[in-house]
Amino acid sequence: MKKEVSDYIAEKANELLEAPMTCQELKDRAHSWLNAFGTENEAEETKRFIAELEADIMPIDTLIQFAGSYSGKQYFGEEVSSGIVSHSKEIKASGAKYCDCQACSAVAAILSKKQEMLP
Repeated sequence: MKKEVSDYIAEKANELLEAPMTCQELKDRAHSWLNAFGTENEAEETKRFIAELEADIMPIDTLIQFAGSYSGKQYFGEEVSSGIVSHSKEIKASGAKYCDCQACSAVAAILSKKQEMLP
């Protein structure tokens, strides 16, 4: 992996570690990838990291459906849920495929470099 790509991925992985909406599994995988970088485990950890990224990014339609549901309203609260649905519909109309929270934005940025990450 080229240095500029690895530096970019490391920066985004650190953003995932700081993002409040990042699930623990993804934080653990990001941490493992950062620790494996430059070691004999890098290639395997990169594959695991990519798999977790792909599993965790929130498609915009899924977010709209969840945030607008009873469970979403219980989780976020009525007002926040309504705001999420409204915002998500706006960004979807502009072409967004995924949630644009800090965590999902970092995931999308990393996945945009997926081919450059793989050996």
